[in-house]
Amino acid sequence: MDAKANFSHFLTKNELLNRSEKVLLAVSGGKDSMLMLHLMHDLGYQISIAHCNFQLRGKESDLDEELVRNHALQHQIPFHVIHFDTEEYADEHKISIQMAARELRYEWFEQLRTEFGYGKIAIAQHLNDHIETSLFNLTRSTGLKGLLGISIQRDHLIRPLMCFTGAEVEKIVKELQVPYRDDQSNFSNKYARNKIRLEIIPKFKEIQPDFEQIFLENIKHFEESYQFIQRIVSEKRKDLLREDGKYVYIQRADLSENLSDSYFLFELFKPFGFQKSILEEMIAVWDKPMGQVFESSDYELLMDRDQLIIRERSGLKKEQKLLILEDNVSKHLSAGESVSFPFLDSYLTLGRLRDLGIADTKSSNQNTNTNTNENGKSEIQIDADLLQFPLKLRFKQQGDYFIPLGMTGRKKLSDFFIQEKVNRFEKEEIPILVNGNGEIIWVVGMRLDNRYKVTENTKKVLTLVFK
Repeated sequence: MDAKANFSHFLTKNELLNRSEKVLLAVSGGKDSMLMLHLMHDLGYQISIAHCNFQLRGKESDLDEELVRNHALQHQIPFHVIHFDTEEYADEHKISIQMAARELRYEWFEQLRTEFGYGKIAIAQHLNDHIETSLFNLTRSTGLKGLLGISIQRDHLIRPLMCFTGAEVEKIVKELQVPYRDDQSNFSNKYARNKIRLEIIPKFKEIQPDFEQIFLENIKHFEESYQFIQRIVSEKRKDLLREDGKYVYIQRADLSENLSDSYFLFELFKPFGFQKSILEEMIAVWDKPMGQVFESSDYELLMDRDQLIIRERSGLKKEQKLLILEDNVSKHLSAGESVSFPFLDSYLTLGRLRDLGIADTKSSNQNTNTNTNENGKSEIQIDADLLQFPLKLRFKQQGDYFIPLGMTGRKKLSDFFIQEKVNRFEKEEIPILVNGNGEIIWVVGMRLDNRYKVTENTKKVLTLVFK
C-alpha cells in the first residue's frame, strides 16, 4: 500500500474525518506538517492552513512562514498566520519557552476553529513523537496513563500522521518531493524531548535494533492494561457511589477496606479531580473527628459521620443574598396577587394576603405554621403584620439564632443544625429568611420562627413558598 493509500485508510479506519468537515491544518513548514498538508490536499479534503510564527529564530522563522504562505497561495488554500512574542509570554507566565509556544498555538487554533467553523484541527505528530512522549512521561509523575503517549484523537484534535514512523515520513517526503524547511532547534539537545530523540533512543537501539517497533507494541500493552483497570474501577464506582441531586455519596464503611490501595482511590475519585496528595490527607484523618473538607479544582469532598459527600464547588454562593423591598411587593399583595423573586436556582414567592376571621383562627393555628416539602417546594404561612421591610434571604452567618416553632427560648442556628443532623454542605445551602429588624423568620424548608406563627391575634396571613 503506498503512502497516500495508507494515509487515507488510516483516516477512514479511525473515523478521524468525513468529507463534509472543514479541517484546519497546523503547518509549521517542517517535513511532518508539509507532508500532512500534501496528502490532505491530494485527497481532496476541505483544508485550511494555520501557521504560527513564534519569532524565536529571527530570519529563519520568517523563511518558514514564507514557505507555508507561498504553498498556500500556489494551491489556493485558505491561510491563517499569527506572530507571537513567545519569550515575553513565557516570562510573564513563568513557564518554559516550549510550554509557552504550546499554550499560545493551541489557544489560537481553538479560536480559529470556533470562528471559522472547522470541524477538526490536524496536528502533524507521528509514531516517533508517540514513543518520545511515552518515554518523556517516564520522567514525570503521570502514572500509567502517561505511558500511553499521544492519542490519535482528542476532542477536536486529530493526528493523521500516526500511521507513519519518523523514518517513513522522511522517506515519503523525499519520494514525493515535498518542500519543507528544517528547524535547527530540533537538532539541539537543549530540550528534554530532543535529548530523548537524539541521545536516549539511539542508546536503546544499540541494545535492541527493533526498539521502536517493540516499544510501540509495549504502548499497546500499556493501553490494554489501562483500559482493563478503568473497566474494573468503573464497576466499583457504580457500586460505591450514589448520586442524589447535587450530591454524590459514598458510605465510609464500604470504602474502609480500600484505604491502603492509593492507586485504586486515585482512579475511583479521578472524575472529581482529586490529586493523590489530597486523598492521602483524607486517609490520614480517616479516624479523627468529622467535618473536614477537601477540595479539587471543581469539587469539594466532605467527611461526614457515616459517609463521604461530594459536590461541585459553589464559589461565591455563600455571599449571595436577596433583598426584598416593600415597594416591590405592596402593590401586588394589595391587588391580591402573588410576587416571586429569583434566588440562585430557586424562587421565593410571597403569596396572596388573606384576612383571617375569628371563625378560622383555630384552624389556621393548627395547620398553617408547618413546612411542606413536595417536589422541591417548601411552604409556610406567617403573621403578615409582623413583617418589616426590607426582607433579606441569605445563607447562615456566625452568631445566627432564632426561636424554633413550638419553643419559647432562643437557639443558636448552629446547634439547631447539629440537632437536626444537617451536614456541613447542607448547612451552607439552606436559605435563611430574615426580617427587616434582623430576626430570622424562617429557616427555609426546616423550621419557622415561633415569633411569626399565626395566632389568635393574627389578622392577616401571608403564604411564603420557596421552590
